[in-house]
Amino acid sequence: MAEGTITNNSSKEDGATGNENNNICINGADDDTNKITIKKANVKDPEFFSCLLQPATSDSDPDYIGIRRFLLARKAESGFYGRLDWRCNGKGYVAYRNYIRRPRNWENLQIASRSSTPGNSGRWVSSPSPLSHLFEVESFNSSRDLRSGTLASNHRTSFSSSISDSDHPRPRGVDPAYSFVGMHCIFDQCKAAVTVLKFGHMSSDLLAYGASDGTLTVCSVSDPPSVIKQLKGHSKDVTDFDFSSNNQYIASSSMDKTVRVWELSKGLCIRVIYGVSPQMCIRFHPVNNNFLSVGNANKEITVFNFSTGRMITKSVFDSEVTAMDHDHAGQLIFCGDAQGCIYSVSMDSRTGALSRSHRYRSSNKQKCPVTTVQYRSFSLLAGGPVLLTCSQDGSLSFFSVALEIQGYLTLRCSLKLSPRIHSIRASFCPLLSLDKGEYIVAGSEDSNVYFYDLTRPRHTCVNKLQGHRFPVIGVAWNHGENLLASSDLYGVVIVWKRAKTS
Repeated sequence: MAEGTITNNSSKEDGATGNENNNICINGADDDTNKITIKKANVKDPEFFSCLLQPATSDSDPDYIGIRRFLLARKAESGFYGRLDWRCNGKGYVAYRNYIRRPRNWENLQIASRSSTPGNSGRWVSSPSPLSHLFEVESFNSSRDLRSGTLASNHRTSFSSSISDSDHPRPRGVDPAYSFVGMHCIFDQCKAAVTVLKFGHMSSDLLAYGASDGTLTVCSVSDPPSVIKQLKGHSKDVTDFDFSSNNQYIASSSMDKTVRVWELSKGLCIRVIYGVSPQMCIRFHPVNNNFLSVGNANKEITVFNFSTGRMITKSVFDSEVTAMDHDHAGQLIFCGDAQGCIYSVSMDSRTGALSRSHRYRSSNKQKCPVTTVQYRSFSLLAGGPVLLTCSQDGSLSFFSVALEIQGYLTLRCSLKLSPRIHSIRASFCPLLSLDKGEYIVAGSEDSNVYFYDLTRPRHTCVNKLQGHRFPVIGVAWNHGENLLASSDLYGVVIVWKRAKTS
């Protein structure tokens, strides 16, 4: 058993000099045990030191002052030896401070989840928890995580309730299905924030992205990566765009109150549709590409004729429409508004007529705009079609869709992340095999790309990609599901290459 001995060497017979040194040695039972020797600073009289801390006054009780000085001396000496012993074990000052400030029975206390992105890398967010100081570490590197060790957590989950998660990628390694070999290519010629990006329909190498300066850039990510066209015409932010089914045209919406249709082969704008309010989101009809659905800040979804540019019909909602998506058959439109509500809208594929079917209201008291609405025709978690929504307050919601009841939505689970300043988007991850969970990917304001598994009650974050220096706004997968594109506030687009899995 290891023994700790403290020896004071001050006599001339032992060869000591005039200075007094205190040596602390930790000796093991075997000869191979390391010996740690630490020299303490010259503290000749701790009582004298305590007198300086608590000077006597003329009207003080001598007995009280003496007892207090004695206790202060013991406290100063024990604290000094405690710090020495802590440094022997390789700890730093911050760890020692947190240790001595810990509350009683802190191991058994339940710590509420911090409202933050998983990792909290390099950016400390204050927590309302009384144990927040226990999480402080001496690190300002964005590649390091603030881990809470073995502290207990109060995570709960069910298919009918939401979960709150600030977990980090699991220490044992990321999920092999979503591990990446590195960056495939980088596009950094844009001088403004890239607000939205997408791959072409059924395409693995055609990529386009829109920026806050009104430009649209079309790229090829095949070897060698190159910029095909740069489309200029919008005077304000590009809020959304969509490819036609044959990838020959792009329809874009903008804050400048216009919708523009572009012919990619020529790089020209062939049609401009003027509105009375900012155009927030846009989609081609998946079956009849002659229909173009546009959501605007005037609380409307308007259906235009793609060939003529004339309005066919419109439907009015409770707030401005900020995001939308079609189902695979084109019979439903799912849209989100600025108050966090999700709507199911029936659409006639022949006439383009719209009729509101259902509305889902968020239970959150703070109403925030919906930034992402994405439909998927099948999910393992729901056993059928599902809908993913993301709002600016950091709420990710996962719905099952009842197509036989005109798109009725049932909330299956949700994930609460930190509130966002920017309109950060999320996306479904590829459905790889039947034994995998339900994965989604989202950007974040700490410049990382995060992957979540909604089937896990804890440790929801399974991986993160680090390479951006600014908040990551948009994410998109290609059709081959081997490339993931992400864009940030500085105008950089990174295409990540996923590792091959057996």
